[in-house]
Amino acid sequence: MPTIRYRLLNIFAESTFGGNPLAVIEDGSALADDEMQLVARQFNLSETTFLLPSERAAARVRIFTPTYEMPFAGHPTLGSAQVVRALFNAGDAFELEMKAGLIPVRSEGGCWTLDANAPTSRPMEATPSELATMLGLPIEAIAGPALWVDCGTEQPMIPLTGVEYVHACRPDPALVAKFSVNKAGQGKAYVFARTPEGFESRFFWVLAPGSISEDPGTGSACANLGGWWLATQGDTPLEARISQGTVIKRPNLLTLRVRDGRISVGGRVVELGGGELRW
Repeated sequence: MPTIRYRLLNIFAESTFGGNPLAVIEDGSALADDEMQLVARQFNLSETTFLLPSERAAARVRIFTPTYEMPFAGHPTLGSAQVVRALFNAGDAFELEMKAGLIPVRSEGGCWTLDANAPTSRPMEATPSELATMLGLPIEAIAGPALWVDCGTEQPMIPLTGVEYVHACRPDPALVAKFSVNKAGQGKAYVFARTPEGFESRFFWVLAPGSISEDPGTGSACANLGGWWLATQGDTPLEARISQGTVIKRPNLLTLRVRDGRISVGGRVVELGGGELRW
């Protein structure tokens, strides 16, 4: 009977039960790909990670949603970093090997930070009117320009004119699947608006045909927001606090830094506990 140990953590958490939950499998080397997918489906969190040996970094990390594997995601990277440090005495700064490449991580002042890959971007084909209808908003809510950005996983960055519109979003899953599908065939939408501290944001994805889900805290999208900033604001430096999860009452606080073309995303990690899976 296989036995695997896991830890449960909340990432981007300002309180014990805030942030975005993550399960980290301490040693996934005995599991086949389909078994990793089954374990991720069992936890049914937005992502579950599996730690593996690496010849290039402190550890190799594979990231699974309940239905597919991802090359990169933000909160799984930061949560996995905390577990890698605890298990392998890796120190406060090291690299993690992802399918998207080597991701530098570091711990500073109680927060974990990752350095994202250099972004690529392209315009969204949907018009402002189509995006507004997709989100259940009036046309004046779209601030533009909306871009596809990829720092490891491609997502649509849709700027809005005010926080009230971020909170009012009611995406139509059929229209998200029509107007906002990335190169991997996934329907997603990340919306954001400026605040005095930085940005208020929400992230949606099509869970199944006719069904939409919302992520409480999305580090990969925060990195892509940094890519949107570089594409639209040039070399203007940015240090911002990103609030997410407000509407679904699961507050997340992310930090975003853009300087000299480089993007860093950070947040606090709270470890709740762990246990064993046996089958």
